[in-house]
Amino acid sequence: MSIRHSRRAGAALRRLSEEDPALGALSLWCAHRDSDERDQAAWTDGRSIFYGPGFEALAPHEQVGLAAHQVLHLALRHGPRAQDMQSRFGDRYDDELFNISCDAILNQTLVEAGHCIPRPAVLLPDLLKAALPEETKTSQWDAEGLYIRLQADSSRSGKGKGDGDGKGRGSDSSENARPDAAEAARQFARQKGFSSDLEPCPGPVEGDEDESPDASDWQDRITRAMEAGRSAGRGIGTLSQKFLDLPQVGLPHWERLLRRLISKALAQVPRPDWGVPARRWLAADSAARAAHGFQPAFQPSRRADCSRARVAIGVDTSTSIDDARLSLFAAQVAGIGRRTGAEVHILAFDTVVSGHTKMQGMSWENEIQRVDFARGGGTDFRPVIQSALEIDPSVIVMLTDLDGPCGPAPKVPVIWAVPQDDVPKPPFGKVISLAR
Repeated sequence: MSIRHSRRAGAALRRLSEEDPALGALSLWCAHRDSDERDQAAWTDGRSIFYGPGFEALAPHEQVGLAAHQVLHLALRHGPRAQDMQSRFGDRYDDELFNISCDAILNQTLVEAGHCIPRPAVLLPDLLKAALPEETKTSQWDAEGLYIRLQADSSRSGKGKGDGDGKGRGSDSSENARPDAAEAARQFARQKGFSSDLEPCPGPVEGDEDESPDASDWQDRITRAMEAGRSAGRGIGTLSQKFLDLPQVGLPHWERLLRRLISKALAQVPRPDWGVPARRWLAADSAARAAHGFQPAFQPSRRADCSRARVAIGVDTSTSIDDARLSLFAAQVAGIGRRTGAEVHILAFDTVVSGHTKMQGMSWENEIQRVDFARGGGTDFRPVIQSALEIDPSVIVMLTDLDGPCGPAPKVPVIWAVPQDDVPKPPFGKVISLAR
């Protein structure tokens, strides 16, 4: 049973408004309810914040910090974003790991703003030290980026590759072996008393090219609330926005951008058919004859190109793209093939083309996963582009880190899909980052 307006959190929310005008303003847009359905102190389903019996057992300053944590969960739309990640990764999505990523960033934000949160707690610097010790910067992360980074490190750790001394990274017998990043993050979070407080809720519809109105609404509310906090000189409003896991409205995930670019390249443009007159010309000619006027200039009809569109996918087998992102990329290619009906050709390459696989269209995901992407070697884009042009593609997509000679620009659109944000600018084509 839940009560529509929380009595348990009333005092904490009033105190939050006094201590942090930005969070106080955001809390007014949230539904706060009391619930006995769980033992934990507070949680959210992406639409409402629920306060359990454990909330009353906390000290007043901890109640304020926990309420602020839940308000940020709701304002930053972590519920819909979790659902969006679930639709992106399918069965490989880990809701606990995404919740840990969100909590680490939110807790760090609140600590930076001077709030007291219930301890022990998962903080971003400690999580990075435990799971990703090579990462030292804390200001570059959003929830999606941190989650993908943890998953990426896990897939690399589990591959059993040699690290130069004959020992596999994923081998338990190695003296330097450590748990993969995802498992290390989970172990660390459990040591800090982590319990899941975020339930995925419906996010953007698959294939929808626009952000939902709710995302824009919350972006506007956050902007106004942060301005109020800056004017008051206290709370999260005094922080640089780099500490906030702000939703990136207007910056689509790379999957959406990839679909848009390929769909545009595959669009069937009607071509003139000079053997058949256009209906408009027939009508104008008939009217001219009836009026004994001049015959209008001939206009041909236009017909769609009946030839089947083709997509050439070049996969750089020497690249540093991890298995998790390669699998996600493969799923996107499969979806594009299903929706467009285009022929999809996979070209594995390094300095030469080592494999050419034409997708049969029966079971896209399984077919792509069976393609052999042997790792290692240098990179040269000239042979693979030449091989792609031989199949007369509508578009060429290169999955690569862009470390190699490109050669002359082909006469078809080229999309470079790269695993990192900072890459050298190629002499031609459109670059999209797979980092998010």
